[in-house]
Amino acid sequence: MNLSPRDLQRLQGVHADLVRVVQRAAQDSPMPFVVLEGLRTRERQAQLLRQGATKTMNSRHITGHAVDLAPLNDLDGDGDLDISWRWPHYFELAKHIKAAAMLEGIEIEWGGDWREFKDGPHWQLTRRSYP
Repeated sequence: MNLSPRDLQRLQGVHADLVRVVQRAAQDSPMPFVVLEGLRTRERQAQLLRQGATKTMNSRHITGHAVDLAPLNDLDGDGDLDISWRWPHYFELAKHIKAAAMLEGIEIEWGGDWREFKDGPHWQLTRRSYP
């Protein structure tokens, strides 16, 4: 699949290595996905904190080291792809994102692997490799 102009716009300001992973996954993955969000302002992060959609103001989105991706699936059988919030779709997409990162030699972390506050859409460069 090719990233849409909207996806590419949402990747502006994101670290080039993470963009490479997303582009590689889009090229190689049989599962289509969209970029929900990349670089975030502190104001946007504060808004998400107030809404309970995040637990921190220390997000990797603020520095361009994180992206949110969502799998696309025909959820209602009408032939159109919809954003899926179903965990099985995130687990499937995660396999492809992790494979793309490995092929690119880039260390990433998935919010779905976190012990607390699991975040299926969230992908970030590791702090160890990208402080």
